[in-house]
Amino acid sequence: MRDDQEREILEILQSKKKASTEELAEKLYVSPSTVRRKLNALQKKGLAVRIHGGAQIGDGSEFLPSFATRSHQNAPEKKRIALTAARLIRNGDLIFLDGSSSAFFIAGQLSGFKNVKVVTNGIDTLSLLSRAGVEAYSTGGRISPANRSVLVGHYAEEMISSLHADIAFFSAQSVAADGEVYDCFEEENVLRRKMLQGASRSVLLCDSTKFRKTSPFRLCALSDVDCLVSDRDVRPLLDADDLPELLFP
Repeated sequence: MRDDQEREILEILQSKKKASTEELAEKLYVSPSTVRRKLNALQKKGLAVRIHGGAQIGDGSEFLPSFATRSHQNAPEKKRIALTAARLIRNGDLIFLDGSSSAFFIAGQLSGFKNVKVVTNGIDTLSLLSRAGVEAYSTGGRISPANRSVLVGHYAEEMISSLHADIAFFSAQSVAADGEVYDCFEEENVLRRKMLQGASRSVLLCDSTKFRKTSPFRLCALSDVDCLVSDRDVRPLLDADDLPELLFP
């Protein structure tokens, strides 16, 4: 979704749950007819539901879930994924971690390694690494207005592009049956792609509840990833043939 007006509407609906067409038109400085067109488009994408006189956030969209919400969703599965993924780490590695809750659980496994260095755009992840005594570097950047637990933007992109990591751990909101990987935060995907390009090995952390679904923004394909770590064997959930190495507990 590259439409700023659609994003603004979703942010309003996320905070208020529902809003009238007139209210949205006033906040966006556009006509009610423009709002109605945007709402129709969002409803087709499954992100909003039209109601009499306005719209409400789609029940299943989870378009702007908070970090606190995401870190508690499927937490046991994410912990098992983190324990499994940690087997890929070696002493002395330079590691990219994105700002996802799954990467946050990886950060919790790093204190047992020697001379590991971490670069992350996750604010909560940086705090955890600091408390654990792990050498960590912030990507810098601005706080994302869509997801205030991460840093995004030009400065973060430049920081990531200036480094080469041994391994990059990242997550996503959904994986379609054809192996296409999606997320709900567009600017974070830009940084994730930079991490994938700048790492010797890329590892997708994704619990099985996220498969056979889609989200607004395409990130990559499973064929672009070196390793997929999940809580169970997800091959029955995928129609794609070109799959990365698969690890599960």
